[in-house]
Amino acid sequence: MARVLVADDEPDIRRIIGIFLRRGGHEVFEAEDGMRAMSLMEELRPDVAVLDVVMPGMTGIELTKAIRSLPHLAPTPIIMLSARTLAHEVEEGMRSGATMYLSKPFSQSTLIAAITKVLKA
Repeated sequence: MARVLVADDEPDIRRIIGIFLRRGGHEVFEAEDGMRAMSLMEELRPDVAVLDVVMPGMTGIELTKAIRSLPHLAPTPIIMLSARTLAHEVEEGMRSGATMYLSKPFSQSTLIAAITKVLKA
């Protein structure tokens, strides 16, 4: 079981991801924006973060860069989720420090497999 931070400004997306992850046996913490997500990263030190790219206050790209700049958080695997799937958008996410980039919509099995993979790495 992993502690997973889910940051997305869409409540329905957070709810669906939470359901998927809890079914997979994970403990889930939710943030509605990048600033709250950063606060929870510091407070909870989750095993993995699942971040939306487009969020108010601090984007997933900005949040990933901030996480990677802090030695105590930098090793945390980060999975980005986004409807932005053009090659240059995915490249930007990966260059910011994301471990993996998944496109929306996504399936439960894809998300669980991604989390399993980054945790084993």
